[in-house]
Amino acid sequence: MPGPDDAVLLLRLAGPLQSWGDRSSFNRRDTRPEPTKSGVIGLLAAASGRAREEPVNDLVDLRLGVRVDQPGTLLRDYHTVSDYRGRALPQAGVSSKGVQKLTSPAKHTHVTTRFYLQDAVFLAAVAGSRALLETLDEAVRHPAFPLALGRRSCVPTQPISLGLREGTLHDVLAAERWQVTDRTRRAYGQRSQARHWVDLSATLEDPDQGEDLVNDVPRSFDPHRRAFTSRRIRHIWLTVPTGLPAPDSAADRNDPGDSGHDPFALLGW
Repeated sequence: MPGPDDAVLLLRLAGPLQSWGDRSSFNRRDTRPEPTKSGVIGLLAAASGRAREEPVNDLVDLRLGVRVDQPGTLLRDYHTVSDYRGRALPQAGVSSKGVQKLTSPAKHTHVTTRFYLQDAVFLAAVAGSRALLETLDEAVRHPAFPLALGRRSCVPTQPISLGLREGTLHDVLAAERWQVTDRTRRAYGQRSQARHWVDLSATLEDPDQGEDLVNDVPRSFDPHRRAFTSRRIRHIWLTVPTGLPAPDSAADRNDPGDSGHDPFALLGW
């Protein structure tokens, strides 16, 4: 349970592409289906202007909860790698002197596989001391370095910070309105009788009752000594308010999205 000085910072993580990897190899970059703690801490560290070599112990101590508002779809990217100088690519093996050997026969282009989440929306809740979270909230609103959703090429949409809230991770994530587009919200209201509520999956960091172990806690972002450790999480379902107006409200009566006619329906939008 949070103490009297604790608070929760809400971050809306949305964009055309996201990629939250917790492991990688030379020719493959995977993404997890939801943001990792290392990715969220990396975003907060970048917003605060911290260099990769600086410690992040205070950020690691923050507790993380993630709600999946829109899971998105998986994108596999066709990606090639080559040496701009026209040289043959090195292989994984090294010589007795620790120098990478060149491919034999020479290989000048390598195909790599990279995965992204398209059009996903997540609500990340970060719990900790109010003083630290107030500083981080201000940093996210006025970041020192460009912010990214996992990878540098994945640019977030605005707003990212939704501000501070009081309560536990569970209660804050359950109370916050569904973070999707108005079109998605209206479409849900037209096809669901429970138009004012939606069930969403979430994960909460829980060192005591967490049933799963994930290795995504950064001990250091230093490129020369990157290290990670694990944390325990538990999976839950939350019934969340959609934010749709009451059926008899003026806004609802005047909303063309509720007229029953959608010109983009055949396109699946």
